[in-house]
Amino acid sequence: MNSLTHKLLLQFKALADPFRTRLVALCGVAECSVSELTKVMGQSQPRISQHVKQLCAAGLLERFKDGHFVYYRVRSAGEDQTTRRRLLALLPDAEPQFQKDIRKLREIRADRDVVAAPVSGSDRLLHKALVELTVTRPLGDLLDIGCGQGRILKLLASRAHRAVGVDIDSDARRLARAELLLAGTANTTLRQGDMDSLPFDDNEFDTIILDDVLGSAKDPATALQEARRLLSDDGRVWLLASVADSDISDLRSLFAIWAAAADLRLAPPRAIPAKNPDWLLAVAA
Repeated sequence: MNSLTHKLLLQFKALADPFRTRLVALCGVAECSVSELTKVMGQSQPRISQHVKQLCAAGLLERFKDGHFVYYRVRSAGEDQTTRRRLLALLPDAEPQFQKDIRKLREIRADRDVVAAPVSGSDRLLHKALVELTVTRPLGDLLDIGCGQGRILKLLASRAHRAVGVDIDSDARRLARAELLLAGTANTTLRQGDMDSLPFDDNEFDTIILDDVLGSAKDPATALQEARRLLSDDGRVWLLASVADSDISDLRSLFAIWAAAADLRLAPPRAIPAKNPDWLLAVAA
């Protein structure tokens, strides 16, 4: 019996338990902490930990640390990903218990003390420009560095194979998780990370967004070189910067300098809107 067959049998065995099936269904919609799972399921932390350990051993869930918390989600990679996707597709979305669990998770994540900033007219133009970039070439695996509250992830996740957001601010990641759950972006995950040293493999992403972070970086060229390390051979880096009080001509020059230092070819940056711009957007490859 080969390894894939053996793993499939382990997955059948794991999913034979209704409680573990609920855990998989929930972690297929959003990455969940043990604390959240205990509240949704109404079970003790030791029991939840025991079940997720079995699901991880079967290759159905993966675990990762985010600050002081450990999160679980359905595995999105691995040699058995096609088999796992077909298996989990058999779980009915309309199952009342699954829907009840998702509603409970949304209630837990609701944070009425934090209000997302309103979308301005220039932001809408920026979002339109970003969507237009997805028409010319698929996003593939997307990485948003400096994702904040997840606004761009919500916009683009449905167009990506998978989407990963990185931000150093734990409060921003917490709000982003709530927003992404409401948006139904099941292919999205969030990570804590430093833009100069990110916890991903070389050539792992097809599209990388430097989301208005280079202006505050200690060494923007180093941050862009790290993005270059993670970029697939035919991938693209999107450079995004708020103009604010900066001189747009200076920003254009800095984009060119940083891209050259990372051995990237920079297309002419685009001011958004064209008159009295608030954003500068450029694509490098």
